[in-house]
Amino acid sequence: MKLSFYGAAQQVTGSNYLLEVNGNKILVDCGLFQGSRYAETLNYANFPFSPKEIDYVFLTHSHADHSGRIPKLYKDGFRGKIFATKPTVDLSIIALDDNIELIKEEARKDGHDPLFSSSDLHQVFLLAHGVDYQDEIDLRHGVRAVFYDAGHILGSAIIEISWKDEEGKIRSIYFSGDLGNYPVPLLKHYDMPNGADYIVVESTYGDRLHGDNSKKKEDLRRAIKTTVERGGTVIVPTFAIERTQELLYELNELIEGNQLPRVPVFLDSPLAIKLTKVYKNYENYFNKNVVRDIRTGDDIFNFPGLRMTFSSEESREINKINGPKIIIAGSGMSLGGRIIYHEQRYLSDPKSLILFVGYQVKGSPGRQILDGNKEVRLLGRNISINCTVEMIEGYSAHADQGMLVEWVGKAKQDGNLKKVFVTHGEYNSSIVLGQKLEDELGVECSVPGSGDSFELA
Repeated sequence: MKLSFYGAAQQVTGSNYLLEVNGNKILVDCGLFQGSRYAETLNYANFPFSPKEIDYVFLTHSHADHSGRIPKLYKDGFRGKIFATKPTVDLSIIALDDNIELIKEEARKDGHDPLFSSSDLHQVFLLAHGVDYQDEIDLRHGVRAVFYDAGHILGSAIIEISWKDEEGKIRSIYFSGDLGNYPVPLLKHYDMPNGADYIVVESTYGDRLHGDNSKKKEDLRRAIKTTVERGGTVIVPTFAIERTQELLYELNELIEGNQLPRVPVFLDSPLAIKLTKVYKNYENYFNKNVVRDIRTGDDIFNFPGLRMTFSSEESREINKINGPKIIIAGSGMSLGGRIIYHEQRYLSDPKSLILFVGYQVKGSPGRQILDGNKEVRLLGRNISINCTVEMIEGYSAHADQGMLVEWVGKAKQDGNLKKVFVTHGEYNSSIVLGQKLEDELGVECSVPGSGDSFELA
């Protein structure tokens, strides 16, 4: 068996792992590199394997850094099968389709063909098979796969792949995907591994702890109330999948419970509006508290004062609304989308607040703002940053160091764990987590670089 790392190796984005076992070539994720011009160059590079020879693709979830190069894989010759949870299939098609025009525009600017076409996108998802958690998938030559709940976003999955070795003994490897930061407003606790010989674990927050997760809603209430009282605008760069829906759910509770002043709230993201409708189709994926709210008649993603601005004309009208307001818009790292227009207007306003609720990758405008830069370049202009800048880490979608150690530790307790591969983190985060796992669990760890391959017994 051979395991190769072609993305999210000593970096956060571009997840792409190739597992070769018993004659099967299996890709786990095929994501976009994000955060810099160099990342864009990596997206257009040829795959370091032949897409025509890939038998199966397993998607852990629908975030672009895990699914975004799937259409390019098809464009370059892939014709195998894709397996993902049903919500992941639905969310991925909508999210990637929303990105088509941006891809075309970037290609025109740079003088090359688009990364993929609308046809590539829709053809590749004809190869997709939607599955449920705990479903067993039989591949060729005795290889089996199972999806488990990762608790990260709707439909996110941990993937177990197992096979028989030459002695007939069952071996397995777990791919964590992105593990959720439990407790979260909407989803259930992530599943724990049930024994494993090998683990590939993410390390986005592998070098830190989030603190008291239970305070995040109070932190949200305080940040908004303080800004509104001084007459400012709250702008929230947010990811269209999960962060937006979590915020709507929390604001629904705060506003309907009279814990916040009644001010206009704008969801200024056509993509987030469309994806929120998908969420309403998968009630059984929510935790019991959310299900209870739904069954008592609460429209969990709606509340007094909320306006969903779908068209660009409606978006521009937001600027004509005087007084305090809340604007939720994409993209989550300020790499594009409508949030950058609001940032142009409000970053220089000392009364206003930019509130981050998700990870900001190195090199992104969001990371520059969060790191304390005095200005940021948006749409060809340098914008002064005079507003308040805040991050509520409790809304991070990723498990922290303690959760990751506990998750790997469960496999270690079962007695079969031979090696852990630490991925999907900036170099320091991955190294720190790897050392922590070795010190506390006594398990061998590796932090692979891009292109590294390992022969597994």
